[in-house]
Order: sequence, then structure tokens, then C-alpha cells
Amino acid sequence: MSDKTAISLYVDADACPVKDEVLTVSYRHNLKVYLVSNQWMRLEVGPLVEKIVVPEGADAADDWIADHIGPHGIAITADIPLAKRCLDKDATVLGPTGRPFSENNIGNALALREIKAHQRETGESKGYNASFSKADRSRFLQALESEIQKILNA
Repeated sequence: MSDKTAISLYVDADACPVKDEVLTVSYRHNLKVYLVSNQWMRLEVGPLVEKIVVPEGADAADDWIADHIGPHGIAITADIPLAKRCLDKDATVLGPTGRPFSENNIGNALALREIKAHQRETGESKGYNASFSKADRSRFLQALESEIQKILNA
């Protein structure tokens, strides 16, 4: 696959900590980016970037991404059900820490998500979100570059 224009990046943007990194990589490779959110974002963007503001709703941004992504799309999301929907469309999916979602690990990720939700509901867990580190950012950049190269060289 040598046509770079066929690769598009779809960012679940409302809480994404790596929007700037996605833009940097997209400009380097001249790739289209869709920043999908429930609210307008103040972000300087260029001609390759399209900001999609969806109506309020629990899964409106997820629905937009899942409806538009395809086999040469790369989704950036921490949302595990959205990751599954994108994988079902033969897309590539990365979490913001660079963790790739795949057919091999999505089942475990969904199951663990359900267990954690149950623990929060029953009071067994208060929930915990680790802080986002420089190492996470670096890992994400490496993973995104790697996934782009895989698609380009396929």
C-alpha cells in the first residue's frame, strides 16, 4: 500500500491526551485526521485536519468514528467498546499510551472492563486512573509510527 492518502487517523478527541502528537505525525506523513468530539476544541489545525463536533449523547462520537473508519484507518481511543467496533471494521486501534488493541487482546480488555465496572458499582473499587506520563507519550508516538509503516508497507 503506497497511497498515503488512503490512511486516515480517527481521534476520539474529548479526553485524548495525545492530540498534538497525532497532529505532528499526520503532518509528517501528510495524513488526514478526524478529531471527533462532543464539543468544539481550540486547537490550531491545518488543512489535513477536520474537526467533527457531534451532538451530545453517550456514544455519538463513538458512533461517528465507527461509521466512518475502514481498513486503512487508525483509531486513537481509550474506549474499549469503540476499539472493538473499529477492529470489526478491520481498522487499526491504538490507546493513547501506545497500547495496540487487536483481535487477540480485545476480548480480555472487554472482560476486564466489565469486572472493573462491577467492582465500582459494588463499592469494591473506587476506580483509579493512572497519570499520563512522558513515557506514555513516547510509547504512543512509536506505536503510531509503527502502525503507519505497517500499512504503508503492506
